[in-house]
Amino acid sequence: MGVRELAEILADAAGGVFPPPDGSVTVVPQPSPRDTGVVSFAAHAVVFTDEDPAWVHATLAADPGDPLSAPLCPPFLTAFARRAGRAVNNIDLLSVADRLPGEPPLPLVEVEDRGHPRVVRALHHREDVRVFTAGGGVLILGRGVAGRWECAVEVDPRSRGRGLGRALATAARHLLPEGAVVWAQQAPGNAPSVRAFQAAGYRPVGAEALLVPGRP
Repeated sequence: MGVRELAEILADAAGGVFPPPDGSVTVVPQPSPRDTGVVSFAAHAVVFTDEDPAWVHATLAADPGDPLSAPLCPPFLTAFARRAGRAVNNIDLLSVADRLPGEPPLPLVEVEDRGHPRVVRALHHREDVRVFTAGGGVLILGRGVAGRWECAVEVDPRSRGRGLGRALATAARHLLPEGAVVWAQQAPGNAPSVRAFQAAGYRPVGAEALLVPGRP
């Protein structure tokens, strides 16, 4: 593939153009000091780190398991986290959706208080954060890994089962700048979340594990 930036690889994937499914691993620089980890597409993984690429390839080669799955398996992620002085976050399903024109499908109230707990928490992972509430649900939108637009939704347990998660995920698509796409991560075991985002038009493109600072 040659030397590429993670943002370029993600932009291509959002448009349906993926790295070659040849079983190889591409190592690219971290897009920021905050963001390091692995994105895995079909038979091709991208490791974004400022660690020595030779170390990445040697560590993966030492794993006797399936080389296609090795970049997201515990032996490599544990070694990667130890070397980077970080902790492995969830291994998430990574999905993406295009912008939609017009107004969101439900009324949203933006949280203006920058000291609001959900805003403060989101700012650890994203910039340009906006937080909205809507009748038992919360929508978080901001720029995350490699500057991509990312969204997350939270639905109060008492409001579940009514399509609110799907509506909030759809609403994020209406809040984007012209020409942008929005990314979302879902824990594979959280089937209601996976179904909600797919019902809102998000396309699965791969899996992702981020290494996060600030944990023992």
